[in-house]
Amino acid sequence: QVQLVESGGGWVQAGGSLRVSCLASGGSFRSYGMGWFRQAPGKEREFVAGIGWLGGTNYAESVKGRFTISRDNAKNTVYLQMNSLKPEDTAAYYCAASPTGFSRLPSLYNYWGQGTQVTVSS
Repeated sequence: QVQLVESGGGWVQAGGSLRVSCLASGGSFRSYGMGWFRQAPGKEREFVAGIGWLGGTNYAESVKGRFTISRDNAKNTVYLQMNSLKPEDTAAYYCAASPTGFSRLPSLYNYWGQGTQVTVSS
């Protein structure tokens, strides 16, 4: 069983930056694909970024060039660096772990964190 705990969310003005982190415990972190998803009120959960166990990455078009996903296997942590934030980035951000590699599909992830709120004001 893998436990995921996100941190680092908060409030920022448009154009600013935030970094959210996800600490994993209870499993073999380095062998998992990791993903970041977000969900705004009244909307479905959507893929933001993913990183494989070898470090390959993939991004949603809406965040490409602004967000960077990375992982530190020694610290069992995955990060999402968010730059040039926009009000439409406001959402709860969730990290997720998959033993079969990262995917854009939430249904393929076995483990989820509780989420951290990111609010971007205009």
